[in-house]
Amino acid sequence: MPKRLRFTRRFPVMMTEDAYRTLRRFSEESAISQDEALVFLFEHFNSVTDADNLNHRLRLFKAELEERKR
Repeated sequence: MPKRLRFTRRFPVMMTEDAYRTLRRFSEESAISQDEALVFLFEHFNSVTDADNLNHRLRLFKAELEERKR
């Protein structure tokens, strides 16, 4: 029996325009809401990401972070 989808937490999330457009496109293509898309991505994080690629992209993001904050 599948787990019931219950939204138990609300938290404000800030994201870049690029990230929001990607989330919106993913949710539209999947025919689910943006909230449901985020739940899906975080509940299945390990199976939808490649560990090597994730670590590499995270290092790049961290290296650019201070510059992007300006």
